[in-house]
Amino acid sequence: SGGEFAFARLRYDSGDWDYNPKVCANVLDAVLQYTTIPVREQEVVITADSTELGAFPFLFMTGHKLVRFSEKERQGLVRYVENGGLLFSDDCNHDVNGLYSTSFVAEMRRAFPAPDTLAKISNRHALYRSFFRFDGPPQTSHEINGWGDNVVHDYLRGIEHRGRLGVILANQDYGCEWDYAWQNKRFRRSDNTKFAVNLVVYAMT
Repeated sequence: SGGEFAFARLRYDSGDWDYNPKVCANVLDAVLQYTTIPVREQEVVITADSTELGAFPFLFMTGHKLVRFSEKERQGLVRYVENGGLLFSDDCNHDVNGLYSTSFVAEMRRAFPAPDTLAKISNRHALYRSFFRFDGPPQTSHEINGWGDNVVHDYLRGIEHRGRLGVILANQDYGCEWDYAWQNKRFRRSDNTKFAVNLVVYAMT
């Protein structure tokens, strides 16, 4: 209420939706540090078929495993996007051919059937200028140094509705990059949560 940002996490029954539990604290800390947006201190966990889903302009989803939605959940996500919500789906496998990514893409094509479902987002998109300026999606240390498809992905994929992004799929594994105690941010050379601020500001404006 009143422009307050609440970090909402999507719960789905098929996979490990609750992975990277410290992401919320880090994102909220970044929003408080860099913007004047008031925040709700606790994470909200919600399902795609909840009647309350539309109250949250930003919805975080993550995991390694299978993504499966019921028809009611798919309909809920379609309504969410059509009403201006932004679903940010973070692939912890950082693998475009991995189980999470391929099953999420399949679900989105069921929910949003179109030839360009989850097309690459231009690196000149307004998302990269909504608060901080980026030349495209920032790289993550997990993607560069960890297992996965051994590719540094220089793009995000998305679904637009009426000229606005409603779904973003990231294969960069931002969740693992943001999953640390927020107090330790001062020990990092650069603040890797700045891109989360862009996501939040884009979703709320």
